Order: sequence, then structure tokens, then C-alpha cells
Amino acid sequence: MPDMDVLSMKKTGTYALIPELMMQVVMYMQKKGTPIAGPPFFICRETSPEAVQHAQETGTAVVEVAWPVNGPVQGEGEIEYQRLTGGRMAHAVHNGPYEACEPAYLALLDWITKNGYTISGPVREVYPNDPRVVPPEEILTLIYIPVQ
Repeated sequence: MPDMDVLSMKKTGTYALIPELMMQVVMYMQKKGTPIAGPPFFICRETSPEAVQHAQETGTAVVEVAWPVNGPVQGEGEIEYQRLTGGRMAHAVHNGPYEACEPAYLALLDWITKNGYTISGPVREVYPNDPRVVPPEEILTLIYIPVQ
């Protein structure tokens, strides 16, 4: 995966914050006339099913969302510009409701382990279609896990 310029926003809480934060960032981009350069995504710092469950249950997840942009742009307040590092990523595609992604994650984590890789950074969930437009069974989630 190549390096990527994004506008992002981060808060601590539960994963239920994802849609709200995405809307805040895209509304800022629309207000400023910043073109969107790709689908939005969530950056997950918890890299095991146990860590995800604990962060969700305790409200301690660092929830970060990002929208790709073309080059450096100005952020404001809690919305900031950053350049995300790319690199080698293990990848899986989940087709269906977001809350049913766990089997795709478990299969991808198993593949990483069986092939001798280690996780080297935060997980990215890319959302190429809009759940307000497509039915739940057609929602796509692209899961990327940096490996070395």
C-alpha cells in the first residue's frame, strides 16, 4: 500500500464513534471545498480480538477515522492532516454487515501467523461503499493489516 495523505479525527471511546467522526471530517471537507481522494477508513490500534473486546467494553478504544486527500491540506481543531505510511499489508475483504466482520479478521490473523508474519502497525478498515445506499448484505469492508 502506498503512503497516503488524509484528513483525520481521533477520539477515545467505543467503536460506535466511527460514523459520527466520519461525518464530522467529511462535513469539514465539504465546507472547505477539499476534494475526496478515496473511500473513508477507520484506523484501529487494537490488533487482537481480545484487545478490541476490552477497548469496546471499557470505552478506551482510540477511534480514528480518515478520508484520503490529494496532498497536504489544512486541518482545523480536532481535524488534522497527516501522511500515513504505507507498506506491506495483509488484506481481506468482508462482504456483509459491519458487525459480522469477525470471521474475516480471525481468518486474516490466522493467515498472518501461519505465514510467519508479525503485525507492525494499526489495522485499517476501508469502507468503499455507503451503508446508507447499499443493503447490509452488500456492504464491503476492506481490512488491511501492516505486516513484516
